[in-house]
Amino acid sequence: MTHRTPRAPRPQRFFQRSVLRVATISVAASLGGTPATGLFGFNSALAQNSRAARGAAPPSVGAREPVTLNFANADIEAVARTMSTITGRNVVVDPRVKGTMTLVTERPVPPAVAFNQFLAALRLQSFTVVESAGLYKVVPEADGKLQGGAVTVAPATGGAAGNQIVTQIFKLNFENANNLVPVLRPLISPNNTINVNPGNNSLVITDYAENLQRIGKIIATMDVSNASDVEVIPLRHAVATDLAPLVSRLIDGSGSAPVAGGLPGAQPTGVPGGQGQTDNAFRTTLIAEPRSNALILRAANPARVSLVRSLVARLDQPTQDGANGDAGNIRVVYLKNAEATRLAVTLRAAMASLAAASGNSGVAGALPGGGTTGVPQQGGMSSSPSGFGGSSGNVGSFGAAGGSNAALGSSASSNFANSAMPSTGGSIQADPATNSLIITASEPLYRQLRAVIDKLDGRRAQVLVESLIVEVNASKVADFGIQWQTALGNSGDGTVGVIGNNSGVAGSNIIGLALAAAGGTTGLASAVTNGTGPSRGFNLALAPRINGRYYLGALANFLQTSGDANVLSTPNLLTLDNEEARIIIGQNVPFPTGSYANSTGSSTVNPFTTVERKDVGLTLRVKPQINENGTVKMAIYQEVSSVDTSTIANQNGPTTNKRSIESNVLVDDGSIVVLGGLLQDDYSLSQDKIPVLGDVPLVGGLFRNENRSRRKTNLMVFLRPVVVRDAAESDSLTQDRYEAIRALQQNIQPAPSTVMNGVSGAPVLPPMPAPTPRKDAGGGIQGTTLVPPPLPPTVTRPSGPPLRGALPATADPATRQESP
Repeated sequence: MTHRTPRAPRPQRFFQRSVLRVATISVAASLGGTPATGLFGFNSALAQNSRAARGAAPPSVGAREPVTLNFANADIEAVARTMSTITGRNVVVDPRVKGTMTLVTERPVPPAVAFNQFLAALRLQSFTVVESAGLYKVVPEADGKLQGGAVTVAPATGGAAGNQIVTQIFKLNFENANNLVPVLRPLISPNNTINVNPGNNSLVITDYAENLQRIGKIIATMDVSNASDVEVIPLRHAVATDLAPLVSRLIDGSGSAPVAGGLPGAQPTGVPGGQGQTDNAFRTTLIAEPRSNALILRAANPARVSLVRSLVARLDQPTQDGANGDAGNIRVVYLKNAEATRLAVTLRAAMASLAAASGNSGVAGALPGGGTTGVPQQGGMSSSPSGFGGSSGNVGSFGAAGGSNAALGSSASSNFANSAMPSTGGSIQADPATNSLIITASEPLYRQLRAVIDKLDGRRAQVLVESLIVEVNASKVADFGIQWQTALGNSGDGTVGVIGNNSGVAGSNIIGLALAAAGGTTGLASAVTNGTGPSRGFNLALAPRINGRYYLGALANFLQTSGDANVLSTPNLLTLDNEEARIIIGQNVPFPTGSYANSTGSSTVNPFTTVERKDVGLTLRVKPQINENGTVKMAIYQEVSSVDTSTIANQNGPTTNKRSIESNVLVDDGSIVVLGGLLQDDYSLSQDKIPVLGDVPLVGGLFRNENRSRRKTNLMVFLRPVVVRDAAESDSLTQDRYEAIRALQQNIQPAPSTVMNGVSGAPVLPPMPAPTPRKDAGGGIQGTTLVPPPLPPTVTRPSGPPLRGALPATADPATRQESP
């Protein structure tokens, strides 16, 4: 409460506290009124010093002596004048203030206390005192708020106490001012007011100073932080945008969707709401922060914070198949066996098919743009029966704009969907460098994809294809014939005639031999040396001598030849299940495809020939596929080609001899299958004879020459697939082949020699050490998930000696030890 400064002496009656005493003089006598029951006494010193006191300044209230009040049914205006006298304050009474009051004290009280009791008595009669510029106005209580009373900006605990009406402003720091109005309104007099200033979240209250002090304490108690601070709850496994609405519904029991990640109708701190929103202000606000994958919490009290934290901790758990520690909707899955780029294409096709099925069932809006998905074309082998040479097909993009189908391919940078990805969709990218998949999907979709990935990323079985390629050529040729010739005429005649039977079937005929014998000086020896002698086989000739020269008269030729050829190759291939393997053994031969020569008049000629190189030799391509029942399906292509040596100088390029087998077979694990058979069987017969004479029985053979030939070609391919399901079987096969090579090297060691002791031995491979047991046989870490130990193979073969090829060893010492 403010006090006015002392003023100059006024023409009023002031009393010295030092001379004020309790007396039995009536108030009416001292104030010039009618006698009253109230008594107010003065001693004789007061009368003597009253005139002297008029010119002196009024003493301060604190300097006055205590007084005893004894007013019984006194007029209010008279009591107000008395209070003005004893306190030194200027008191003005409103004309509407009428009535009497009783104000009695049992013992002396200070003037300030007496004035406060006067204010309390006025308040009981619905009157009040309002101070304005040092003037105290006694007015009706209903008009007190309209008078220019004191205005203070007090702290939350309130200002000075008193029974006069003042206006006080309370600024709130934490609580919403609108929320306190319903609480404080019943505590304020009906004639006084309470108002809210939304701009700075403050309360403007006009009421008795004493009541404002109590209200200030209430406001100080309620204007506290709803929680110790705004809580930030980081998430490790769950997605913040998915978890926030779920927790909000659980803790507030509301089924409606939250506003801005919080609760319906919830308002930020410090922003007041209208009437009827008191309940919403005390609700828990939970907002998802996607960037850091965290929840921002504001609760009404610490207990509420603990409840939310406990609920979030129970919900923020890894999935059952193991969490990978990734935050948000992006996860990295490291593959152990599968190829990331190929698996990404497969998963994208599966997701596209799933989205297309959802669109057909009435949820087509899930696809961006309402597009359709392409039908995946499974890659594999070509359209030939064996199916080789194929490539992986393209998959239509999921939800492409307007439903267009774009090729995905096997590129690691291919996107599964466009930028308008729905919240329930996802994308799969492959990182070839780390052989991992980057999956962007919601938690339910990710769990489905992860289950598929775990099944496809298993250890793939391998197939060892042992092959034996044999080409056998057998030919037989028989040649029989008699040739004869004689000269007609005498020596010295100018004309000499010749008559005879000759043939070129045997390679050399009698005419050529006769001319060589007749013209040479060395006879038959010279003819044979010059290449014009008889053909191979048994030859019998009669050569008469005429005029010192030999003339070949008759030639009998008997020839029978036979030939066999054996082409043996044993290529072995080890490949993954459903993966093509090939081996090529031969030469890369150039074949002319075009030539050019400068035919102009220029002196410089630069001819050139363009060629195309092709593989000539042995080619084997196999693609095995292991079935569930243990059988192996194989797509086989085998080719044996060679260059025809007689056509090497041909200007159009050489001619190749080609024999190939292409087939698909089904064989049990470890069994042998044979392909091929008789490819060629040629028979030819030729005769050279003299007409009529050559057909005469018995003697017709003297006048003819006959040649017969037969040639057979067989090509057979023996294949034996062996399924390798684990590392132990692979190590056994490797050990077997390694020991076979060592045995071959030991068999070709030269015999000991004393003279060449320094080079008596050839290098031999050292023995292979035993395989080291693997530490991860009982389980290992695959990326971020625990990998269970490998399952036992479904097909178990009885243990036996190491494999030594597809076929038993032959009796030939050179081939008894088969090379790998």
